[in-house]
Amino acid sequence: MKKLILATLFLTALACQKKDQTEKSAVTIDEHSYSKPELAVVKHLDLDIKVDFDTQTISGKASWQIDNVSKGNEIIFDENTLNITKVTLGDDEKETKFELGKDMEFHGKPIHITIEPNTTKVNIYYSTTKDAVALQWLKPEQTADKKKPFLFSQGESIWSRTWIPCQDSPGIRFTYNAKVTVPKDLLAVMSAVNPQKKNDTGVYTFKQDKAIPSYLMAIAVGDIEFQSIDNRTGVYAEPSMLKKSAWEFAELGKMVVAAEKLYGPYRWGRYDVLVLPPSFPYGGMENPNLTFLTPGVIAGDRSLTSLLAHELGHSWSGNLVTNATWDDIWLNEGFTTYVEHRIGEAIFGKKEFDMQNVITRKELIDNVAEYGDTSPDTRLKVSLTGRNPDDGISMIPYVKGYAFLRVIENAVGREKFDIFIKNYFDAHAFKSITTEDFLKYYNENLIKGDKALADKIKAEDWIYKPGTPSNITPVSSAEFDAIDKIQKNWRETGVKGLAKKITTTSEKQYFIDHLPTDITPKEMEAIDAEFNFTKGGNFIIKRQWFVQAISHQYKAANPAIEQFLIGISRTGSVMMLYKEMAKTPEGKIWAKQIFNKAKSGYHATTVQAVEGILK
Repeated sequence: MKKLILATLFLTALACQKKDQTEKSAVTIDEHSYSKPELAVVKHLDLDIKVDFDTQTISGKASWQIDNVSKGNEIIFDENTLNITKVTLGDDEKETKFELGKDMEFHGKPIHITIEPNTTKVNIYYSTTKDAVALQWLKPEQTADKKKPFLFSQGESIWSRTWIPCQDSPGIRFTYNAKVTVPKDLLAVMSAVNPQKKNDTGVYTFKQDKAIPSYLMAIAVGDIEFQSIDNRTGVYAEPSMLKKSAWEFAELGKMVVAAEKLYGPYRWGRYDVLVLPPSFPYGGMENPNLTFLTPGVIAGDRSLTSLLAHELGHSWSGNLVTNATWDDIWLNEGFTTYVEHRIGEAIFGKKEFDMQNVITRKELIDNVAEYGDTSPDTRLKVSLTGRNPDDGISMIPYVKGYAFLRVIENAVGREKFDIFIKNYFDAHAFKSITTEDFLKYYNENLIKGDKALADKIKAEDWIYKPGTPSNITPVSSAEFDAIDKIQKNWRETGVKGLAKKITTTSEKQYFIDHLPTDITPKEMEAIDAEFNFTKGGNFIIKRQWFVQAISHQYKAANPAIEQFLIGISRTGSVMMLYKEMAKTPEGKIWAKQIFNKAKSGYHATTVQAVEGILK
């Protein structure tokens, strides 16, 4: 009996130990943040800052309401290149000790702040420096109107810590209020409820009452005006860009309604967009309430507004339900690409949906080929430990994530999958989750023990293995099939009249992307004369055409290519061209010459990316 009792006690202790280990492993560890939220975590930010264009700095106080979970004596924040001058505790501002830890590339330093077991508020006095990666300070000549300076921030992925001391992890969410003082002739806007016109004081207040992660903290200051589209959507832009931007985005309200029909209510109040100067490094950034957009989408014919569907989609996947670490970024981008395509189908129709599926598939094939189909970076769940998490923001999480979700849709049927996604958003609203959290929800609410269904989808293969699984859903487009026939014959029949047959942005992109590999500069000249690709206004078409022009030595396009690369800072797009140039010694020399002219207008993250190619 004694042995039995001892054995029982041993097994009980072992079970408790396993339970304890399981609970410990359930704590999400973000390798890119020094913070330890399981010990002490932020809950709300009151930000009081001044924006100084003369010194190109932001200075002020970040007051954080915290939950001292462990009742310990320390809370850890992230900072990178900030100047921390003082830290105090509570409303009575009792000064406390703080210590900066060791600097690590990309990550910056931890701020170890001494607190008390009952501390609920930490006040950090600080200023930014000129090395803040998140902040782009533009001289008047770098703006559209060339009259007044401009500032904008870009926090994703780990750059918010360069302009606010914060616990800079997508797994940590907080609400915020802000008071921002700017020059009186400029307007400030943030990722929050925004003013719609300038005031006489230059002091603006903001409120974000939905809990967001730090990378979605955003600010822009400039000669900005507002024009409404409907009762909850509108456009901010420099005066010269305002009317054309509002016209370009006239269907913005319809997009929000289409998304709501698919995935439930839009929960952020207003949905506005801000058209930024050309140095903005992305197509768009899904900052809550206010999407930041490249001016490259202003094509003059509404042909590129599908980009808005992606940023709007983030209001559900990314902002509402967020990847807990950057290793899980496919949860943001794969889901949003799926939502984007579904909104696009509702607005632009089935033909456009089919064409976008084929284009997205080519991006997947090309990206996997570039990395190699055994590369761990072609997995959906990646490992970015010790690396700049911006390295994870390739096209793989977008297009492979989308392809995976199409496999699930194909296996269970669209109606059932729509219900699943809507419930998934509801179940995880205003939460940050890991890939494993998704898989648990997927198994419990969609698979439900159906082994045959699980084997058909192969979720673990898609998520944890490199390359592209064999059960990928086929894609096709009747419009592209017709272009394939044209590609086979135009060398015999000539190119005259093709511009009347190939008319939409998607059709032109497909035609350009599938030009013969042995096309000659003379043949490209004839195509250019028919379509005016080199001098046209459509950003996507020009980018794709310039890749072909570089590849096939169509030197008539060289001046336009140089102008294109100097005029924008959209990282993914300029990288496409620089990569193509760098394939030859002559091209690499040319690329370096252009980069030396262009880099002063590029965002810091764009400079880093291009320097990596041209080393």
